[in-house]
Amino acid sequence: IDWFSEWPSDALKSVASQFLKDVEMEKEGTRDACIDMCMVFHQSVRRLADKFFANQGRFYYVTPTSYLELIGTYKTLLADKRKSVSTLNKRYESGLAQIFEAEDQVSVMKVELIELQPVLAKTVIETDEILVVVDKETKDANKVREVVAKDEEYAAGRAAEAKAIKDECEGELAVAIPMLEAAMAALNTLTKGDVTEVKAMKNPPGGVKLVMEAVCILKGIKCEMIKDPAGGLKKVQDYWGPSQKLLSDSNFLPSLHSYDKDNMDPAIVEKIKPYVAMPEFEPDVIKKASKAAYGLCCWVRAMEAYDRVAKVVAPKKAKLAEAEAEYTELMVGLNEKRAKLKEVEDKLAALNAKLEEMMTKKAKLEFDVDMCEKKLVRAEKLIGGLGGEKERWKQVAADLATDYTNLTGDVLLCSGYIAYLGAFTLPYREEVLKEWVALCEEKKIPCTNAFKLSAVLGEPVKIRDWTIDGLPNDSFSIDNAIVMSKSRRWPLIIDPQGQGNKWIRNMEKKNSLCVVKLTDGDFIRKLENCIQFGTPVLLENVGEELDPTIEPLLLKSIFKQGGAMCLRLGDSTIEYHDKFRFYITTKLRNPHYLPETAVKVTLLNFMITLDGLSDQLLGVVVAKERPDLEEAKNNLVVQSAQNKKKLKEIEDKILEVLSSSEGNILEDESAITIISDAKIVSNDIAKAQEEADATEKEIDLARMGYKPSGEYTAVLFFTISDLAEIEPMYQYSLTWFVNLFVASIAAAEASENVSTRLEHIKDHFTYSLYCNICRSLFEKDKLLFAFLLCSRIMGAQGRIDATEWLFLLTGGLGSGVDVAKPDREWVTSKCWNELTRLSKLDAFKGIAEHVASKHQMWKVVYDHDSPHTQTFPDPWTSLDEFQKLLVMRCIRPDKVVPAVYEFVSCNMDVRYVTPPPFNLSACYDDSAATIPLIFVLSAGSDPMAGLLQFAEEKDMSMRINYISLGQGQGPKAAAMIKEGLSAGNWVVLQNCHLAPSWMQALDRICEEFNAETANPDFRLWMTAYPSPIFPVTILQNSVKMTNEPPKGIRANMTRSLQMEPIGNASFFDGCSKPKHFKAMLFGLCFFHANVQERRKFGPLGWNIPYGFDDGDLRISVQQLRMFIDENDELPLAALRYATGECNYGGRVTDDKDRILLNALLEKCYCSEIAESSHYRLTESGLYHTPCEAPTMEQLTGYIRGLPILPMPEAFGMHANADITKDQADTGIMCNSLLLMTQSGGGGGGGGAEA
Repeated sequence: IDWFSEWPSDALKSVASQFLKDVEMEKEGTRDACIDMCMVFHQSVRRLADKFFANQGRFYYVTPTSYLELIGTYKTLLADKRKSVSTLNKRYESGLAQIFEAEDQVSVMKVELIELQPVLAKTVIETDEILVVVDKETKDANKVREVVAKDEEYAAGRAAEAKAIKDECEGELAVAIPMLEAAMAALNTLTKGDVTEVKAMKNPPGGVKLVMEAVCILKGIKCEMIKDPAGGLKKVQDYWGPSQKLLSDSNFLPSLHSYDKDNMDPAIVEKIKPYVAMPEFEPDVIKKASKAAYGLCCWVRAMEAYDRVAKVVAPKKAKLAEAEAEYTELMVGLNEKRAKLKEVEDKLAALNAKLEEMMTKKAKLEFDVDMCEKKLVRAEKLIGGLGGEKERWKQVAADLATDYTNLTGDVLLCSGYIAYLGAFTLPYREEVLKEWVALCEEKKIPCTNAFKLSAVLGEPVKIRDWTIDGLPNDSFSIDNAIVMSKSRRWPLIIDPQGQGNKWIRNMEKKNSLCVVKLTDGDFIRKLENCIQFGTPVLLENVGEELDPTIEPLLLKSIFKQGGAMCLRLGDSTIEYHDKFRFYITTKLRNPHYLPETAVKVTLLNFMITLDGLSDQLLGVVVAKERPDLEEAKNNLVVQSAQNKKKLKEIEDKILEVLSSSEGNILEDESAITIISDAKIVSNDIAKAQEEADATEKEIDLARMGYKPSGEYTAVLFFTISDLAEIEPMYQYSLTWFVNLFVASIAAAEASENVSTRLEHIKDHFTYSLYCNICRSLFEKDKLLFAFLLCSRIMGAQGRIDATEWLFLLTGGLGSGVDVAKPDREWVTSKCWNELTRLSKLDAFKGIAEHVASKHQMWKVVYDHDSPHTQTFPDPWTSLDEFQKLLVMRCIRPDKVVPAVYEFVSCNMDVRYVTPPPFNLSACYDDSAATIPLIFVLSAGSDPMAGLLQFAEEKDMSMRINYISLGQGQGPKAAAMIKEGLSAGNWVVLQNCHLAPSWMQALDRICEEFNAETANPDFRLWMTAYPSPIFPVTILQNSVKMTNEPPKGIRANMTRSLQMEPIGNASFFDGCSKPKHFKAMLFGLCFFHANVQERRKFGPLGWNIPYGFDDGDLRISVQQLRMFIDENDELPLAALRYATGECNYGGRVTDDKDRILLNALLEKCYCSEIAESSHYRLTESGLYHTPCEAPTMEQLTGYIRGLPILPMPEAFGMHANADITKDQADTGIMCNSLLLMTQSGGGGGGGGAEA
């Protein structure tokens, strides 16, 4: 894309169509109309930019990027606004629905309550009856329950006794049982083979035989009587034979398992006991003899042990059986009683179930009645609390519905405003907006009739916060703030008065704003940190070009890396915090940003408006005159802002609760409580706010008494701010202006009457401002400023018509009335054309015809030497002083400047046409270590001699350092300033205009001046010719001075008498021949003024213009004193040669000019002037020596009586000699005034144009 070429209409429409095809529209025709409007916006702003440049000299480029920004902004804003308006509308509608529903429910609930109460009463009676029955049955059941409980307790006791016996038996048996089980286990290990093995033994071991004997005894097998193996006749018992028989029995082992251990013969047991007691009968001993015998041994021992225990347990078992039998009998009777108890309890349960049912019914009825009553109370709270809001909410909801429809057009207009109009001043914005709104209505795009950006995108609470933070309280500034907050690009604020900078600093202070400049050494590092941590940055005092390093930031070239949003700045990739904000401001009054810069930012013209400044200055004067009022006002503004913010938050909370409540709101007690509490707080705040509003009205009424002062003073500021249009060095800061105003408030004459007091302040400040500004103006602009000051004041008072003002400056535009030109030589074509155009103005209708018919009467005025003082022919005698200037412009344009002198003198004071003489001491007093002093140079002026003399007076002659700037001198000057700051020296930077590349560095040095660290004796002096590259910041914050020869003989001579060495009393009165010296000194001052003033006549004055300066006068005066003191006779020849040929003549290169110079000098350096007390310096005698040996007071008093504007005869010329000069002066004045009028008086214009 060629960013510098204009896109044709088809391309604009095609792009808009492509981007807007997805945007939801009510009708397709509306979409087409919006596409057309986008194209119209772009083309109309292009035309507006051309007009802006033609009238204001301000550049603004309309690029395709602006068009894309328009469309992108429209889509984003439309979606956001539709969502927010729709959400808000739903909330209000939901809130209304809940209120309406509550109102509808009230009558229904009242009927329900009436119906429920008798039902509840009947249910209560029935429930009480059942309660009596249940109570009786419960008592009966309790009696049965007590009997059963006693029986159960007795049965439980018997059961416990039986269990104790059983446990005891089992405990004792527990000793024998393990042995028995172990024996059984041992038996289980025996096999038939083991038995056979024992049986087969022919001569078994004693242990085996012993075991088998015990087994036979237990089994009841009798022994055999055999012969004693030991010998003898005695027979002994032998069990081995029976044992073998027993072992042969196949049922041997099972018989052991089934042995009736519980019924053993006590005789057998007695027989066994000795065996068990034998040591050799121990199982371990037996086990060594035979495995089979071991098992049998264990079995025998277990049988004996079991029997031993069983005999102890047997009685107890009998007792257990008896106890169990008794328990069984008890349980039979108990179960019968339990059955009877169950029957009673079942009956009671049925009664209780019925009672529960009735209680539930009763509880439900009571709940319903209670809920009904509570709902009625809640409904009363809801309706009572929000009923007053119902009508307002209905209106708001209706308005929001309308707003939603109008968003299509309103947001389109807002987008056009944001994308294109930020750089324009208020009149231009209003002009194009009026055209856009009319086109929207014509194309039937829904939009608000009286469109205002703040009404569509503004949030009252936020705007109030902005104004508290220092945003000027006028529509222009508020619109700028809205554009800044809604634009997708970072703002670049054109802020010559520093209002935007101050507001941003206050607004972002709580967010730790970082203020940087492009000239800071660590600028990029600070910026990187702020981007990462989301800290806002203010980049201030930029020029017409921005550092290429920050281009990615301006373009918002953000990308995702490692899951985080990142930005590449220089060589570094840093994380981008979404809370980061970036502001750029410039102090340049009319910067020229090329398209490559303008497309990356949102340009905002933040120049202060008349309304905004009037409000601020009203605050200043009230703060000084009535600090109590201003403090109360400021407190109320903050309180009102907080109240309105809280009210908005409470309303949002109420709407949120209403809209988020599910089901019936009256059933949600917490929601009703929240709403009620919130409404109580809201009512309290609203009441407090009403009181605050009433108090604020009273305060405003009292403050309004001071309003004229604020309005008047604001007009003065715009007057001086427009001076920069004619000379770049005429820059004045608002801070300086306000400080001067405050000083005047303190110095003005006091009065109890407010109007009188304000009049004193007005008079004092106006003249104070005039004096302070005049010292920084060139001579050619001092009358211009006085006239501008007077006309702006009168225009603000409605005493000058804007069309008449424009006619004075331009002579009218277009064709005039059709009247035949009179055939008179003095009525030139130019004069007649202007008269015919003048006749079109209301106050001058018929003047052309009158001049044509009464030309003799007008010829008298025309021919007069001072036509501006003459009375015009009837009926034009009623014209006021300003209107006479218009007539004078037509018939005698050469006398407009003298007429302006008269006009200013008549309407203000003669003080305003006699600029105060230059006073270096007063300028020094207004400076400080941090406030530089600047000599603005003109051809031939050299302030160094006067400055060095002043340094001597201040005892600084040994502490003054000076350097003439040029290539390579910057670092030396910086070092000199650094040394001066600490040592308290004076530093003089000469010819600053010759070091344009070092001016930025100088600007940074001056910005870093710190009153706390700088030596109070330090002063920075600068000299420079007017230059557009001179830093605006320095100009605005410095004391500016011009040191030109004053305009006019009177002013020039006055200044000459005040300068060194003439102004020194010892020099003036110390001559040995005071009569001769003072007479010739007066003549020399007249000569000096004459040769300087002749330059304004052009070739009639000098063939070549010469830069005669104060140095020529100074050396000539010193020579005059020396020659007179050292000679008895007047050395006229020597004086004429030294002065005419050397001092002044040294500059003269033209031979005719040299003759003229010497002729003029001879008139002043002659014996007659030395001897006469009334020597005529001009033919008429208007200029003459005042008296013999006059004092300084007599000289200055005489000079003050001379005319402000010298007549040509003062220069020895014909009366008509100044016609050409005066006509040129008129043209220069009108052109300069026209240039300032087109500037529109700052951001808002206001009425400053008048």
